[in-house]
Amino acid sequence: MKNKIMIAETERLILRRYKKEDVQDLYEYLSDKEVVTYEPYKPLTFDETKENLEWRISTDEMIAVELKDSHKMIGNVYMGKRDCEALEMGYVFNRNYWGYGYATESCKALIQQAFSNGVHRIYAECDPNNNSSWKLLESLGFQREAHFRKNVYFWKDESENAIWKDTYIYAKLNDAI
Repeated sequence: MKNKIMIAETERLILRRYKKEDVQDLYEYLSDKEVVTYEPYKPLTFDETKENLEWRISTDEMIAVELKDSHKMIGNVYMGKRDCEALEMGYVFNRNYWGYGYATESCKALIQQAFSNGVHRIYAECDPNNNSSWKLLESLGFQREAHFRKNVYFWKDESENAIWKDTYIYAKLNDAI
């Protein structure tokens, strides 16, 4: 699967591996403070984006989402392999393309493909304050399984104290198995 560029196609989108030409589109959303608010990293510089792109190109777990009509890369879906035939899913999209159903469309296609390939469970973690993210998961048929209280931190305050955050865990099972 590593050599295969295209992963899936939907009515409006091409889901594919990353390529070097994606650097500007990737920078456009990974440098946006609002886009990365709930991510475990700060907005990236152009050089950091280039470095991050190299990793994305090298892994099967990051899937670029490209508009069919303009060939603009507008975001990504993460499908990370986990134990017991499970995948962890995540997504980050360019803010200019929020609200058009692109995340839903791309996630649906990848979920369907994963389940048809025998994946047993797909789960996702999100910040309870990220309403758009957990509402998307619920619209895709995921169920909230847990609410972990102050279980993780990405940043520290001026006094070097952890800034603890809660986490929702959502999951969807492959009922066809």
